[in-house]
Amino acid sequence: MPTIVVEVMPKAELLDPAGKAVAGALHRLGHESIRDVRIGKRFELHVDGEIDAALLETAQRLAADMLSNGVIEDVISVHVLNEGVAGETR
Repeated sequence: MPTIVVEVMPKAELLDPAGKAVAGALHRLGHESIRDVRIGKRFELHVDGEIDAALLETAQRLAADMLSNGVIEDVISVHVLNEGVAGETR
């Protein structure tokens, strides 16, 4: 079954409290070389049939309008995942 993957991250200029908490925990565990952590979201849209340009455009619109909050998040990528091989589109 074809899958479209949407990746969303907090805007770079905004604080990421969950990422800060994970970074702090990693430092306490001795992983000092990890400078920063940002936590985002990944959506997998499983579709019937072939994925064409129109369906990718629909997924991009859904990512911007519904799967992300444009005020505080950026859609990083919308790409097709086929048997472990990803072809990225923006």
